[in-house]
Amino acid sequence: MSTPLSTTDVLAADHRERPSALRRLAGRPELGALIAAVAVFLVFSAVAEPFLRVSSLGTVLYAASTIGIMAVPVALLMIGGEFDLSAGVLVTTAALTSSMVSYQLTAVTWVGVLVSLAVTLAVGLFNGWMLSRTRLPSFIVTLGTFLMLTGANLGVTKAVSGTVSTKPISDMEGFATCRWLFASEVTVGGLTIKATVWWWLGLLLAGSWVLLRTRFGNWIFAVGGDAAAARAVGVPVARTKTVLYLFVGFGAWVLGQHLLFSFDTVQSGEGVGNELIYIVAAVIGGCLITGGYGSVVGSALGALIFGMVSKGIIYAQWNPDWFKFFLGAMLLLAALLNSLVKRRAERGPR
Repeated sequence: MSTPLSTTDVLAADHRERPSALRRLAGRPELGALIAAVAVFLVFSAVAEPFLRVSSLGTVLYAASTIGIMAVPVALLMIGGEFDLSAGVLVTTAALTSSMVSYQLTAVTWVGVLVSLAVTLAVGLFNGWMLSRTRLPSFIVTLGTFLMLTGANLGVTKAVSGTVSTKPISDMEGFATCRWLFASEVTVGGLTIKATVWWWLGLLLAGSWVLLRTRFGNWIFAVGGDAAAARAVGVPVARTKTVLYLFVGFGAWVLGQHLLFSFDTVQSGEGVGNELIYIVAAVIGGCLITGGYGSVVGSALGALIFGMVSKGIIYAQWNPDWFKFFLGAMLLLAALLNSLVKRRAERGPR
């Protein structure tokens, strides 16, 4: 006959089964990005006095937001096990489409904005459809899309405008309201916050909620971890990945409108190479290249690190040529740390 467990025994067993708060923190994918963000902040706070000014905070947040808007959907896509190498030039496509449609059709700017949204979503739909139909790696599919968009951005712009940039549209109807939505700013106590920061926070909250609180979020982790196993238990793998590509298209549309209504004209060659920055921000934030693991909040921390470094180097009067070296080093260190954190999380509490 077994001896009944005492209350002390039950509490002790429960304590052994539940990991401590410290161990749970050590298994979070955002841990490395959080440590790196704090370290970068402390370094530039010590070496660059202007870095701590209130006005500098607004500049850093703006630089981070222009990366973070795309880092959120790119992180979700990477957690789902895929890449999008066309994300950088798609931002330029979004801006060019809005500008040229509005100018050439002599329509209000809102027409161009809505046509641009349809175009970016169509590109995302195309990437998702090609991926599911051909079973080619997303690297190949989106590399093809990248090259096609790069050529189309330049070719169409030169054919329509006669130059490599678009015509000004600031005198057109609807420009002021579009500028307010995508490129406005508000200053409070010396801190200037641009519209991109609010868009970034909105996408961050929406992405985190979807990933952690919805069934679709479970599907993202499942298809990124093992697509075949996910398909076997009824997860709509193709649909899930297509929706993620649509989200990337939406992020590109938002950022493209910001570029257009901030500067009035757009250069057709912009955006090339930015897709790597979005991917690096996601990796620094805890996303694994292999998929199935990562964090939307981590991608925001990765974008914040980019913002602090890009502006901190200027405030510290360092040679900006070392910026890309820093990015490469951060990418390698983040990838190693993410693998370590994942292995610790898979081993479970001890």
